[in-house]
Amino acid sequence: MSARRDVENVLGLLFDGLHHGDTDVLGRVFHPGAVYVTGTEGGGEGELLRLTMDEYFRVVSRREPPVERGEARRDRIVSVEFAGPVTALARVESSMGGKRYRDFLTLVRAEGRWQIVSKVFHFETVEGED
Repeated sequence: MSARRDVENVLGLLFDGLHHGDTDVLGRVFHPGAVYVTGTEGGGEGELLRLTMDEYFRVVSRREPPVERGEARRDRIVSVEFAGPVTALARVESSMGGKRYRDFLTLVRAEGRWQIVSKVFHFETVEGED
């Protein structure tokens, strides 16, 4: 299996985990030391939010999953770029809960598998999309 296909499979699991609110699945794609970062939390620019995976998984487990709200799944891989054989950057987009997300995901192949080590993203509120 190619590295690109391996990374795309990890991204597919990410989308599945987010849509179903499944932190077990998310735990398989994120490295335990990964970081979750945005500057758009609360709607203002420059308000840095940085969470550990434990903190992020608590947020995910407390919210109603998009699938249970009857939301259509909207996600796509925009690009995957390799810096070398064990380092990749993926740009993905998704929509859920009335927000559109644009993520930059850094992945590293470690411990025999591709893992997301950082998720840095921007979101916008979208009217009429749930």
